[in-house]
Amino acid sequence: MRRHKRADGYTLIEILIVVMIIGILLAIAVPSMFNASERARANACRANLRQIQAAKEQWALVNRRPGTATPGWGQLVPQFLQRVPECPSGGTYTIHNIRTRPTCSIGGDHTY
Repeated sequence: MRRHKRADGYTLIEILIVVMIIGILLAIAVPSMFNASERARANACRANLRQIQAAKEQWALVNRRPGTATPGWGQLVPQFLQRVPECPSGGTYTIHNIRTRPTCSIGGDHTY
């Protein structure tokens, strides 16, 4: 009787199949993670815009200003806002007057 010597380990085909499966999973997961982080930044930006609008309205009520009045950051911070909000994506906020909603320079999903 001859004994066959069995080699331990994996064949090249088995390793290539595992690498291919990992590649497919990464191709699916990476874009989803990028989209989720961009959605989170856009949601945070919209929340900042809502806070700015609420602070403007409070400022107008306290100071008895008309809807055409435009407050500056110095009039809103620190009484109505703790600090000047920053867009998580690097945009800049424009306050506008009381009747007009504040805007973000990025636009798109970064609108209130």
